[in-house]
Amino acid sequence: MRTKELLVEILTEELPALPFLRERPNLAAKWEQALAQFSLSACIKDSAGLMPDNPASQNPQPPAYEIHFTPRRITIISRAFPSYTDSITQEFFGAPVAMAFVDGDRSKGLSKAGEGFCKKIGLDPTSPESIAALQTTQKDGKEVLYYRKLIAGTPSEQVLGEVVVSFIRSLHFGKSMRWGDAQDGSGSESFIRPIRNVMILLGGEPIIARDSSGSIEPTPKSPESSVRGIFGQQGRAATLLHRSFRAFAPESSALDAADCVQNPAQWVEILGVDDYLEKLAHGGVILEAKQREERIIEQIRTIEREHGVQVDLDRALLEQIIAITEYPTALLGRFDERFLALPEEVIITSMKEHQRYFGVYKSGKLFAGFIVVANALCDDFSAIISGNERVLKARLSDAEFFYRNDCATPLAKEPLASIAYIDGLGSMLDKTNREEIIGAYLARLWGQDSALITQALALSKADLLSEMVGEFPELQGIMGYYYALAQGLPQELAQAIKEQYLPNGESSALPSSKTSAIVALSGKLESLLGLFSLGTIPSGSKDPFALRRAANGVVKIVLEWNLAFDIKQILVDLAKECGYAISQENLTRLQGFIIERLESILDIPAQIFRSASRGTSTDLCTIANNAKALESLLARDDREALIAVFKRVANITKDISVGELVGSHAQKADSSDISTLLEIINTSLLTQPEQALYARLCEIDSAKRGGKLTHSSDKLAALFDLRDVLEAFFDKVLVNDENLALRKNRKSLLYAIYAEFCTIGDLKELAI
Repeated sequence: MRTKELLVEILTEELPALPFLRERPNLAAKWEQALAQFSLSACIKDSAGLMPDNPASQNPQPPAYEIHFTPRRITIISRAFPSYTDSITQEFFGAPVAMAFVDGDRSKGLSKAGEGFCKKIGLDPTSPESIAALQTTQKDGKEVLYYRKLIAGTPSEQVLGEVVVSFIRSLHFGKSMRWGDAQDGSGSESFIRPIRNVMILLGGEPIIARDSSGSIEPTPKSPESSVRGIFGQQGRAATLLHRSFRAFAPESSALDAADCVQNPAQWVEILGVDDYLEKLAHGGVILEAKQREERIIEQIRTIEREHGVQVDLDRALLEQIIAITEYPTALLGRFDERFLALPEEVIITSMKEHQRYFGVYKSGKLFAGFIVVANALCDDFSAIISGNERVLKARLSDAEFFYRNDCATPLAKEPLASIAYIDGLGSMLDKTNREEIIGAYLARLWGQDSALITQALALSKADLLSEMVGEFPELQGIMGYYYALAQGLPQELAQAIKEQYLPNGESSALPSSKTSAIVALSGKLESLLGLFSLGTIPSGSKDPFALRRAANGVVKIVLEWNLAFDIKQILVDLAKECGYAISQENLTRLQGFIIERLESILDIPAQIFRSASRGTSTDLCTIANNAKALESLLARDDREALIAVFKRVANITKDISVGELVGSHAQKADSSDISTLLEIINTSLLTQPEQALYARLCEIDSAKRGGKLTHSSDKLAALFDLRDVLEAFFDKVLVNDENLALRKNRKSLLYAIYAEFCTIGDLKELAI
């Protein structure tokens, strides 16, 4: 296939980092979708540098295309772009042959139906050659007219302008802007930032971007002239270099300090891909994000070696800096050591969120310095460093003022009455009061210090009214910790306030003590119960109150601390104690919602978890242990035989009511006990196979009462050991005997096995 080099550059004003980074993973797919709309195809190499359709590691092929970005440009480069769109084969089916020809006879010529078919496919119905070209085929049991037409590909330059416009319009960054003059059409489009130029070069020849209704206009070769098109000023076969670069000069790679300012835009003519890459490289633009990252990291490592410090290389912050620099230079700045008296989180947050600085440490302690990454071309960066030092000093001075004022104001929950929580659930004070009730309940349940926990919960949201949290909302809880210590409150209480929102992410740390765990659980359970009581339940991808994260947190904390958490009983008790007006339906949905989170966290095969979750236990840790024990079943060589024999037990006993078997001894299956069930067996009616099974069940009962089968895996192993006697039982014993006494006795024996297995999982959910 004939190919040409392709260069596409969408030149913009500076793109904001966070919206762009969210859309960045979609760029390749959206480019391919735009190509596919116009019957063009391309693919990109995988992380190993290989073409997707060529897995061989030797002689890796070059990528079909590359997508690069800087703060001012999105660039697509292909060294082998198809010169033509793909050829398309179209199939046409016409009328039945009996109707397509006069009297169904080809020799008599076409009927009206046949002539209509010819006109539809572009053939002359009066031409013998056209009639001869018609074929027939079978369709729906009839012989019909058939014609296959190959539509040759068109030159790519005829559609590339539309492809690029389709690609641009497919990008979504959230908020967008309009620019230009709406009267001439240039202000009718929107993008995250104004587009200054759309350059498309195919084989070195420029193409103008256009929509499907536009016409292709010749793009002038002169960089000083342009064609105003769909995105306003555009169509130049030219680009702009780094804003600090004076003019294109290959021998000049840096400017003096006085020149580290924005210069008037100077367009640089581009002839092709190599010319573009060369001029960017000499014009202060590092096009590849990976190269910018390597440059930043290398410079930071040099600073670490020269100054004996360690830099906190926050990955998310690094991604942002890569996205906002074209020629990054890492610099070390300083701040007054008096600011080190502030909490470390305040300093780091002020630097990271407001200024995009990296924190610096020395000997494990925060150092009075920071790393700023400049996007300037100069040799003397002293003015840039001092400017950033002045800005940070102002930020930290504000933080110092806030902190001093906040420490002078004791933590108290009463002012929270002025903060609305959620319509229908009162104020933040109401939420705090409910959390205290939940915390006290959990403290009693697990034998912890109820007074300490309720005091921690009473003060847990008090920092929401502090000046520091007003400036940095992400520090809520953390500032409460420091203010609690400043008031002389116990370290354990302060730590619980600090850790109340944990875990707050997929790989987040968990509360470090049971006190902190109960405080964190109280907040999450209050949110879940409160919002479910209002019917505000996550659906699909919608979860505005982060209830999935709250439920994940509940499950992770319970598993981490191995807490006895009977989800059914606890939710019922808390709903009653806190006075939630929650329906039984929504309470059941909340129980299922939390158990679903348990399944996702355990990452166990669906049928195994379903079996464990539908057993008799509603304790989260027990369900988790049961699921892990059942998962071991899949690794056994005899798993199919085991599942088959135990499912037979389940099928025979599925319609049995335990009340029918044991009368007043038990009310329902999930409260039945193997000891109770074995007591009702009439041993005088047992045959030898039944006696063998009964004896083994008695051994299991004895081991349980002796404390030898406390773990799920041990209990499951004991049940699996019944396989041989069970198979002998089914081979020689008729369960549904005509004698009612025998039938009941035998079903009771099997039900004892089923009931014991149900303490681990539901047999009926297991599949061979």
